[in-house]
Amino acid sequence: MSRSALLARAERSSGPASNWPPLNHPPSTPRSSGARTSSRLSGNRPRGRSGQRGQRTKIGSWVARNRRLAVALLLCVATGIAVQQLTPAPEKRVSVLVAARDLPPGTGLAASDFTTMEVPPDLAISGSSNSISTLVGRQLASPLAKGQIPSESSLLGPGLLTGSPPGSAAVPLRMADASSIQLLSPGQLVTVVLTSAGSYDEARPSQVLAGPVPVLWTSALGGKPGEWLGTGDTDGLVVVAANPQQVEKLAGASTQGKLFFVLVSP
Repeated sequence: MSRSALLARAERSSGPASNWPPLNHPPSTPRSSGARTSSRLSGNRPRGRSGQRGQRTKIGSWVARNRRLAVALLLCVATGIAVQQLTPAPEKRVSVLVAARDLPPGTGLAASDFTTMEVPPDLAISGSSNSISTLVGRQLASPLAKGQIPSESSLLGPGLLTGSPPGSAAVPLRMADASSIQLLSPGQLVTVVLTSAGSYDEARPSQVLAGPVPVLWTSALGGKPGEWLGTGDTDGLVVVAANPQQVEKLAGASTQGKLFFVLVSP
């Protein structure tokens, strides 16, 4: 083939460079905008365990940097728990009436003589009253110190026999020497003696009627007349606690002679 034929053939077979397919490069598929957005969102979202691992790493690094502070916080928590466990529960309390001032025996009680106080249940004595109305107008048979709880045994009346043996009774006696009862106070033990009146030249020996018996009340305490008896004539009267055998001897003894008492030590 001649040289001119070869050149013509080469010109016919040649074309634009764009007609030649690229070698060893597969065609690329264009990505949509939605796919690119999804890829960006998924790349910014923290993944489950990786996020938790990151949080633990941050806490661990904070503890490493602030080790003393962390130890102090743990000690405070431990101390608070220990104190809570060792602190006793609040004790239950009850409200009772107590004397607002020192009250001597024989005092006629008024509402101003008492105030309320919160005390543990085991200190609320048996027989104490929580109502002021049950105390107003009553008479003290024994002294009541400030802050002391009144009870029926400290008031004039049947409560004075509290704790006495079964069958005990309160017996009023009129002493021959009315001024001598100034020596007596509630709780004092006495022996009651009877001196009988005989003829002019006859001397009768004194007779011990009962003793020792505790004094419950005397007219020297004052107060309203007729607290024990239905009369205002109480001069020289002493009320004692006696058992049934002593009551038989003491009842009406003042009509048989003169009554006297002898102080007895406990």
